[in-house]
Amino acid sequence: MKIKEKRLLRGPNLYAASPCLMAVIDDGITNESGKYAGFAARLFDLLPALPPDAAVRLADDALLVEAIEPVVMELQRLAGAPGSFGATLAVAGAPRTRRVVCGYGTEQVAEAALRVAVDLVQAAAHDRPYDLGKAVQELHEIAEDYAIGTSTNAVVQAALRRGIPALRLTDEANLFQLGWGSRQKRLQATITGATNSIAVGIASDKQLTKALLEVAGVPVPAGSVVSTEQEALRAARRLSGPATVKPLDGNQGKGVTTNCGTPEEVARAFAHARKYGRRIIVEEHLQGRDYRVLVTGRKVAAASWRRPPCVVGDGQATVRELVEIENRNPARGEGHTNILTKIPMDALAEETLAKQGYTFDTVLASGVTADLRGNANLSTGGTAEDVTDLLPEETRDICIRASRTIGLDIAGIDIVCQDISRPLREQKGGIIEVNAAPGIRMHQYPSRGTPRDAGAAIVDALFGECDGRIPTVAITGTNGKTTTSLLIAHAVRQSGLRTGVTTTEGVYVDGVLTTKGDCTGYRSARSVLSSPEVDFAVLETARGGILKRGLAYDRVDVSVVLNVSSDHLGLDGVETLDDLAKVKAVVAHRASRAVVLNAEDDYCVAMADELRDGVEVIYFSLDADNPTLLRHLENGGRAVYLQDNAQNMTLVLANGARHEALVDAREMPVSLGGAARYNIANALAAAAALTAHGFGNLEIADGLRSFVSDAKHNPMRSNVFDVDGVTVIVDYAHNCAAYAALAESARAMTPGRLVGVVAAPGDRRDADLVDIGRTCAAGFDDLVVFETENRGRPDGETAALLVRGAKLGKLADDSLSVVLASHQAIRHGLSLCQPGDVLVFGCGTTLSELTDALRPDKPELARRIEAEAI
Repeated sequence: MKIKEKRLLRGPNLYAASPCLMAVIDDGITNESGKYAGFAARLFDLLPALPPDAAVRLADDALLVEAIEPVVMELQRLAGAPGSFGATLAVAGAPRTRRVVCGYGTEQVAEAALRVAVDLVQAAAHDRPYDLGKAVQELHEIAEDYAIGTSTNAVVQAALRRGIPALRLTDEANLFQLGWGSRQKRLQATITGATNSIAVGIASDKQLTKALLEVAGVPVPAGSVVSTEQEALRAARRLSGPATVKPLDGNQGKGVTTNCGTPEEVARAFAHARKYGRRIIVEEHLQGRDYRVLVTGRKVAAASWRRPPCVVGDGQATVRELVEIENRNPARGEGHTNILTKIPMDALAEETLAKQGYTFDTVLASGVTADLRGNANLSTGGTAEDVTDLLPEETRDICIRASRTIGLDIAGIDIVCQDISRPLREQKGGIIEVNAAPGIRMHQYPSRGTPRDAGAAIVDALFGECDGRIPTVAITGTNGKTTTSLLIAHAVRQSGLRTGVTTTEGVYVDGVLTTKGDCTGYRSARSVLSSPEVDFAVLETARGGILKRGLAYDRVDVSVVLNVSSDHLGLDGVETLDDLAKVKAVVAHRASRAVVLNAEDDYCVAMADELRDGVEVIYFSLDADNPTLLRHLENGGRAVYLQDNAQNMTLVLANGARHEALVDAREMPVSLGGAARYNIANALAAAAALTAHGFGNLEIADGLRSFVSDAKHNPMRSNVFDVDGVTVIVDYAHNCAAYAALAESARAMTPGRLVGVVAAPGDRRDADLVDIGRTCAAGFDDLVVFETENRGRPDGETAALLVRGAKLGKLADDSLSVVLASHQAIRHGLSLCQPGDVLVFGCGTTLSELTDALRPDKPELARRIEAEAI
């Protein structure tokens, strides 16, 4: 088998609403019959939990590639990172090739599982041995390497349940962005973007924390900071009872020894603490139980009684064996990746046992408990019992005051007292630490008591009632996406909001170009949604971006589908217009408020029946009498249409029977005096999207009137120049629909001749290139065919196909020229023009093609055009 193509679709995509791995795999049959006797049986021996439907598909005469998807899904499950969706699809024209789609939870696991699946299936087919256990273990290790920490995941999942989007900012770290744009918050473990760095520093200095709390009237144990063993012994002697010894800036219970009652115990505790810090605290050992209170914002979210790690004897097993048994508990893992942490059997555990008269080899009597730590941190194997409902109001107030005194928005308050249900002062209890980045496993998953949704409490503290989302609109279609996106963004900026826009020309943040290039895919949309400077996102979303990476958003407020016409067919598995419409519909399906659809496009109209419940449809149309538009208005729907008659040419917003004029189309610079009907259609779509977002009619009209589609603001989109009396239109047009619309508009601008300097991308199908040539022949009086971006075709082949189409369109030979280089083609096209004529330069890549063509004979004009574009 050969993996011919592999893509990670990280957001909603053509196949599912969740992330998927898509691979195109050739079966690569090597035996003559194409059959592998016993293959299915051997595969099921290796993976007995494969789904029943796989058995039906995997007969001995089945293609091996048919087994890949179910095997990948099962391998991910065994690795502990399951996916939720799988499919195996045929590939047109390739009977032994399949498009394999596998949903995933961790993309690194999915990629590795695909490689393992290919090797495993081939081994089973040829009856070769395969070490599945080793492969699964390696996949499991990958899953653990990229797993989200338990506390972080609790917060992230709570955010997702509230509809707050979450973006992992790095693959390895637990660093997340919650929310989008200017409403985003950052999260790492339980430290947030609002966590004060000075407060974190204070919390890391336990002595400074105690000093500030004492001033604030919070009960804390007496103690001092030492640097040597002798200082530690003297400090312990000054206390009225046993001491607790711990590093000044430690965390997670590391280096902590409690209840040190003799000089020898103090000395050993000091040596242990020095492994984790240079300065050591020796403080009064408060008698009682160990409690943790979680403060989020200005409220107590949860409280737990933390119990030291322990084992209970059965009269037969040693302490060591009991610990080993407990550590096999599926709830226990290494570090913070699981609900509980494995119990360490180290020197401190040995010393803790010794204080109780035990060793690791002691056989405990049945029912007898032995502790393995003096402290009760979950990170050293402890367990927790929820006691939130037992906290007195006074203790809650003390904990909140402690958190605010240190300056933390999220804090873990460690309390030692005999009974948490009684006020602290009456039982000589106190706060021993205030923790930044507190773990919340103990609250989410207590060993006993009521689970508390600490993650949700943190999300509530961060966002209040806000869902973290900024207003969003996504625009797709075959033609007009960039102009429509910029029209919407311009009107939004006019209203005072900072916009982030992705387009074919680049990414713009608040009107400033931040990234240049074709930016209509996943990464560019994510960059806009990640920018804290963006209040409103306008996301041009192209076919290629959807197919290569999926969408960067789970949903948007408003989706716009401008049109669906022939382009890019034969690429990426998109063979027909129906296929292309399904790709564009991915954007429509993500709308949560409204979808703007072209009432004159049957593919767009069909999407109206596929939307989420409650999503409004707003149609736009250049034809005020369009039947779909009229039926929609009769049913009380909203629409934007062009009222075009002898008296006026007006954009009209209609809501049922109410019709309101927005703006005269001829007042919009983008309409080229009313000639560019395709741009009027774009303006109608933009107006519909804006009204769906709640903008007023005057705001919409002002935005449409003031947007200029020139070489500076919207390059290569119907940019108009005067070249010695010849009107030159520079446009990105590269398909039939775009050339037809451009020719129609240009024809309306001149009584003279219309010259087209045309090309098309070489990766289009032969038939599509011929159709483009035929369309251009119908629209222009003279054609000059050049080449640009041949994309694998030899020089001259693309032009020859365009010429074939032009001749099929009955264009006379003396009106048809082939000049392969763009500069010479432009100069030749201009030589065919007289003042008053119009020349259309289509499928250009940059404006420099025009200026470089003009520079030899018209240097001043070339410089002026370049200056206009800056």
